[in-house]
Amino acid sequence: MLTGEVTTALDPGPVVAAEAAATLLSQGKPVTASSSEGAGIAAALAVDGDGGTRWSSGFTDTEWIQVDLGSSVDISQVVLDWENAYGKAFTLQTSDDGTTWRTLHSVTNGTGGVQTLDVEGNGRYVRMQGVERATGYGYSLWELKVFGGAVTPPPGGGGECGTTNAALGTTATASSAENGGTPASAAVDGDAGTRWASSASDQQWLQVDLGSSQDICGVVLRWEAAYGKAFDIQTSEDGATWTTIHTVTDGTGGVQTLDVEGTGRYLRMSGAARATGYGYSLWELEVHTTTTTDGPVLPGGGDLGENVYVFDPTMPTSEIQATLDTAFTAQESDQFGPGRYQFLFKPGSYDVHANIGFYTSINGLGQNPDDVNINGGVWVDAQWFDGNATQNFWRSAENLSITPHTGEARWAVSQAAPFRRIHVKGDLSLAPSSYGWSSGGFIADTKVDGTVRSYSQQQWLSRDSEFGAWEGSVWNMLFSGVEGSPPPSFPNPSHTVLDTSPLVREKPYLYAEGDDYAVFVPELATATRGTTWADGETPGTSIPLDEFFVADPADSAATINQALDQGLHLLFTPGVYHVDQTITVDRPDTVVLGLGYATIINDDGVVPMKVADVDGVKIAGLLFDAGTTNAPVLLQVGEPGSSASHEDNPISVHDVFLRVGGAVGGKVTTAMEVNSDDTIIDHIWSWRGDHGQGIGWDVNTSANGFVVNGDDVLAYGLFVEHYQEHNTVWNGERGRTIFYQSELAYDPPNQAAWMNGDTLGWASYKVGDDVTKHEAWGIGAYSFNNVDPTIVTESGIEAPVAPGVRFHNMLTVSLGGNGIINHVINDTGDVAQGTDTIPSYLVSNP
Repeated sequence: MLTGEVTTALDPGPVVAAEAAATLLSQGKPVTASSSEGAGIAAALAVDGDGGTRWSSGFTDTEWIQVDLGSSVDISQVVLDWENAYGKAFTLQTSDDGTTWRTLHSVTNGTGGVQTLDVEGNGRYVRMQGVERATGYGYSLWELKVFGGAVTPPPGGGGECGTTNAALGTTATASSAENGGTPASAAVDGDAGTRWASSASDQQWLQVDLGSSQDICGVVLRWEAAYGKAFDIQTSEDGATWTTIHTVTDGTGGVQTLDVEGTGRYLRMSGAARATGYGYSLWELEVHTTTTTDGPVLPGGGDLGENVYVFDPTMPTSEIQATLDTAFTAQESDQFGPGRYQFLFKPGSYDVHANIGFYTSINGLGQNPDDVNINGGVWVDAQWFDGNATQNFWRSAENLSITPHTGEARWAVSQAAPFRRIHVKGDLSLAPSSYGWSSGGFIADTKVDGTVRSYSQQQWLSRDSEFGAWEGSVWNMLFSGVEGSPPPSFPNPSHTVLDTSPLVREKPYLYAEGDDYAVFVPELATATRGTTWADGETPGTSIPLDEFFVADPADSAATINQALDQGLHLLFTPGVYHVDQTITVDRPDTVVLGLGYATIINDDGVVPMKVADVDGVKIAGLLFDAGTTNAPVLLQVGEPGSSASHEDNPISVHDVFLRVGGAVGGKVTTAMEVNSDDTIIDHIWSWRGDHGQGIGWDVNTSANGFVVNGDDVLAYGLFVEHYQEHNTVWNGERGRTIFYQSELAYDPPNQAAWMNGDTLGWASYKVGDDVTKHEAWGIGAYSFNNVDPTIVTESGIEAPVAPGVRFHNMLTVSLGGNGIINHVINDTGDVAQGTDTIPSYLVSNP
């Protein structure tokens, strides 16, 4: 059997002493800024080593630029090579986490030119924080250079304050609770909508058991309106004898972040004086502990894993074909099994036929799709399910060309089966050979020389691609930035057409760079149409694999977090990962990429992954599978209350899938939550299971599949299904959705169980009552109440009636007459009912 190729890991070598000769640390490192005057003068140009390129800010005094050095280092010198627009007054700052800053050096009489500043300090991030400009323009730097050396750990231990919340999901107790709805546990559940509240007296306390003695370095108190004016932070080893490690006498409420130093298994907030006539009330209590740095440094790069198969054109065709066939035999019908496969083809031509089963990904390793050609086929059909493709989930194809031996490639899939960055040298069918049903899919950055035939495909999103032609329509076909799309027509045929896509960052991908591997990150682009690679080169940045921690399913969440803390990106190799603590992605521009449907299951109700409210993080190619203990969320993008602008460098989520039930009886309150502004969602499927293991109204429980609280969030391809309340809740302003497919919950036992107060059922797509601007295109909501077919849902979409809230091309469907949807949106649109499965369409609202 072929095995994954091994990329030699870098030897980290001996630790460099702090007093060693200073080296240039900043060149080519991730960099962010408060603003950029234009695209040609971006922040990254200040650390590119090119004295002829520059960063230039907006025209205000308080602009800044910062560089992420990847890990904490000793900093000895900063060199600023100013353009004419220089800083008259500014500070140099450093930080361990990109949030809390310390001043290294202050300048009040800057003269421009080349300023060489000797400093003394340490940190992972270095920032030039402007105070006063010397000109009417902004701040402009040809180069920002940071010099220093690695920090030597102190003998016997030491480390940095970690970013993981050690209190999350732990045992919490309190002196009192105001009522049954405000228990102590609500302050450590990770849910910003639940809280602990005490009785109304001064001497109240809340404590958490961290499970073992910890070095505690930080406490974050997220107060409700009833906050503490005076209180102590205390620690204890036994929960009986307490030591005060911090005292607050002038509390201001809100979010209080306290730097502390102490050791203990238990931590307590002990109240001394309330700020109001009520008690003490905390949305959340967070505890941060010291991450030791005296262990070995984790290397980047390494083996891609036993379930990754790398082929090159010199291998015997029969051997490659046998490997593909063996995997397909194992995965053709193994819908909820543990098998995970990634096939990687090095540049060249291959005469093989690749049938793609469950949890199988096939990718080319070229820089462009035409670097790898499959002469034969990449094929998905539905013989395993009697010709019905409505359960052909969890498989993908990416970054290669296909010359189909029949003249027509076949990709008969439903949800969670992306077809990206492909060149089909012929036709493409999206339906099974039996012409049985298939139920939704996604194409992006793809060229089909011939005709795309959708046939019995019920709904589909095609984005930024090029087709020779398109044939077919059932319910909801949307084309965004597609050359060769059919003309706009809704509802018959149901073709929604957007000439361009407003804002896109394509998914990062692995490729071969000579004898090594790298991950290519396409750049952000606006008003896009057609493929990124038509001219032979996709704009973007290449990151060597040795800057990634290559994770294996045996790696713990603690190990993965250590790698992130070191400044490494993450590559998850195929397999099933159990995590007992939150994977915390808190460094700007971090890439997290999964191969072969790498699957993350949370144990004991922990949140499996959180992304901080920082610029440019990319999460791609992962499946989150809810564990059997309820968690507040599976993937959280930005902390609740996040407000930073990411307009110039958004967080983006690509081909990320979330599952509650099917493999196990999973439980989660909200599957995915987006709190960060400007986030781009590029294809998700959030699915509360309707079949498989652990299925039932009281078994795989989950209220919502997708919740947006951030502003200016843009989503392409939302597939959200079967949740027990609203499938999707959108509370942020100026949100945009381009294609939405959903089914309401199948399994409410009766109408009484499917009531939103006095309203009949829960709309699939809910826009918050206070939202004033929102826009969506191609929105479909279906009912299939197979437990009680008489159940009624009042509307498929619920939204405020406001001029800025606009919907285009909507439909509701009762599948076989199982359930009734009275209206398409609010009280508008005809009823969807009856065994004929005829949609109720609405072209616009208002």
